[in-house]
Amino acid sequence: MRSAATAVAGVLSVGAVASGGAAQDPMSWGEFQAIERAEADARVPWGAREEAFGDWYLPDGDGPHPVVVLVHGGCWQAIADLGYVGHLGRRLANWGWAVWTPEFRRVDQDDGDWPAILEDVGAATDHLRSSPLEARLDLSTVAVVGHSSGGHLALWLAGRHRLPEDEPGGPRLRGDHPLPIHGVVGLAAIADLEDYERRGGGGCGPESVARLLGGSIEHRGERLELASPVGRLPLGVPQLLVTGALDSTVPAAHAEVWVAAAEAAGDPVRLLIPAGAGHFEVVAPWTDPFGVVAPVVRAFLDSLKVRPEAPSP
Repeated sequence: MRSAATAVAGVLSVGAVASGGAAQDPMSWGEFQAIERAEADARVPWGAREEAFGDWYLPDGDGPHPVVVLVHGGCWQAIADLGYVGHLGRRLANWGWAVWTPEFRRVDQDDGDWPAILEDVGAATDHLRSSPLEARLDLSTVAVVGHSSGGHLALWLAGRHRLPEDEPGGPRLRGDHPLPIHGVVGLAAIADLEDYERRGGGGCGPESVARLLGGSIEHRGERLELASPVGRLPLGVPQLLVTGALDSTVPAAHAEVWVAAAEAAGDPVRLLIPAGAGHFEVVAPWTDPFGVVAPVVRAFLDSLKVRPEAPSP
């Protein structure tokens, strides 16, 4: 196990010892699903499609409140939906953030063909400018927090303004005026698509990245260029990655690859590797490992409230 301050590619990696007691096996997806879901404060549409809606978790008071876009995972597939991150959404709201959790099409749905999932997360984020709650939102501070494949989408959103305007598909996914993002938290995030695929796709399976890209061999290169956040480095915003030491779905070594690339590109980035945490503890506020994660994530988000302006799209 790493010491409390181990350098990974020149960036501070903070290891943490789980609170006392015997070590426990990481939580399984079945155990995680068995937990009663948190109730959202509001569910509103962001578009016309069936999947084009999102949940709000709101702090007390009229605001305006800084905003977190909370992106769920599930290997880009319909195995998971926005509800499983509800308890995390409530915790973030208790910290004073208005939390928008969008739903979107997944790659294994009838209308989820490439590049539907990327189009949807971009449109759902830009929707914040016209949200019925817009008067309660401070869009001068917008963070994205994503779990697992949602971590990939969170990093992608932060770099969307840098998508190429002179390549097929770039302008379509970039949009006319992408909402500026001021910081990213990747919780067990799939970050570098090629590295994740080389590792066999972890718990998502060896074909997961290919499915995200539409299974196209002919167009793989251009689609990978559009879909992988690595191609957008430097993102130009602070990043915090949190990956459990016991995570076999997205191993810590994968996070270290992103951290090294982001640091080399000049981005401010940190990595937290909590001991005793698997893939789900990092989004499960009732677990002991989350007690290590919470103060680091909260401090990171608070730091975004006083920061240079995000790069213009």
